[in-house]
Amino acid sequence: MKNENTAIRLKKIMEDKNLRQTDILNLAIPFCNMYNVKMNKSDISQYCAGKTEPNQKKLFVLGKALNVSEAWLMGFDVPMERVQTPDSSEHKVSVLSSDNELFINYNKLNSANKRKVLDYSKNLYQIQLMEEENNRHLLTNAAHERTDIEVTDEMREYDNAFFDE
Repeated sequence: MKNENTAIRLKKIMEDKNLRQTDILNLAIPFCNMYNVKMNKSDISQYCAGKTEPNQKKLFVLGKALNVSEAWLMGFDVPMERVQTPDSSEHKVSVLSSDNELFINYNKLNSANKRKVLDYSKNLYQIQLMEEENNRHLLTNAAHERTDIEVTDEMREYDNAFFDE
């Protein structure tokens, strides 16, 4: 049974997730590219105003971008959650909610701050790689107490001091 329309449902999502129409479009762009669907600001504006309803392809893209079921987005009395179906193209774009938030906030930045975010993320990744490399070396250099001789307290102190350096 259809209780509401797409305009009402889009407004609910926008309110719940603190999104603007441009944010919805930005979330939809990767899916538009993947499925070869054209969507623009005017489309989103028309849907939010209730002037038009999205066609099947655009509804699918909006559902994917917002991670909601198309039937719910159309206004039907069904669960909001998207039912995951095995689709060979699903692995191409995996957008988690934290990724969505990052993408939305990034798009709100001016070009100078976008550059800073990119530089910072590159630096963080390099640090991560170095930490992983250091951890690999630490694991391979781990020492164990000898078992072929009797180890004295003095030997243990020497070993501890050596490895603490």
